[in-house]
Amino acid sequence: MKRFLLILVTVISASFSPAHAGLFDDEEARKAITDLNNKLAALSSKVDDQLTSKADKTALIDQLNQIDLVRQEIARLRGQLEVLSNDVSDNQRRQKDFYVDLDNRLRKLEPQKVVMDGKEAQVDQSEQKTYEAALAVFQSGDYAGAANSLNTFVQIYPHSIYVSNALYSLGIAYYAQKDYKNAVGTFQSLLKAYPDSPKAPDAMLNIASCYSEQKDKPQAKKWLQNIRSTYPDSAAAKTAADRLNALK
Repeated sequence: MKRFLLILVTVISASFSPAHAGLFDDEEARKAITDLNNKLAALSSKVDDQLTSKADKTALIDQLNQIDLVRQEIARLRGQLEVLSNDVSDNQRRQKDFYVDLDNRLRKLEPQKVVMDGKEAQVDQSEQKTYEAALAVFQSGDYAGAANSLNTFVQIYPHSIYVSNALYSLGIAYYAQKDYKNAVGTFQSLLKAYPDSPKAPDAMLNIASCYSEQKDKPQAKKWLQNIRSTYPDSAAAKTAADRLNALK
């Protein structure tokens, strides 16, 4: 019984230990059951011998009682072994769930691959969320709030793949507020840093619009002509031609 109590204490301790400790206890419990089965077989053999030799009934009853006790101990050990096996399975499942959850969390923190204007880049989650939040403000029609958010984004992530689009939206936000000076400056920053951007022809068109709103026809014509010479195949170039005819 001392051995059984030792195993039981070990089983209880296993619930607070790693899974590999549980496997060691499992092996000990199985060994104890094997030992008890051997003891049971020996006692059974002894009883058979006593029955054959018509031994003293008192000694025979004592042997039968020992057999019953051994069987009870085996039953208890098997019950503990089943509990132990379930605990090991639960520990393994919890470990698996933990690592799956950890892996999912780490994946969320990893840079994501995005494609913008035909270019591919790695983008941090915080970078993407900041841009999308600023763009959402712009799309809501809150141009003053959008100007602040987009400006902040460009300052924090000056080399982001989203900067060209952020600058274009920022220029539109200034234009919508009739802040033509900042609108022109922003569109010019876009043209200087990203001359190959799909937004570049429209940025020029918007600069021309800014000058038209300020009644500065010479500058408006200059930018409309620049569109036709720089981006002759663009849709903006056709619009520029129509506006130039209207300005004559």
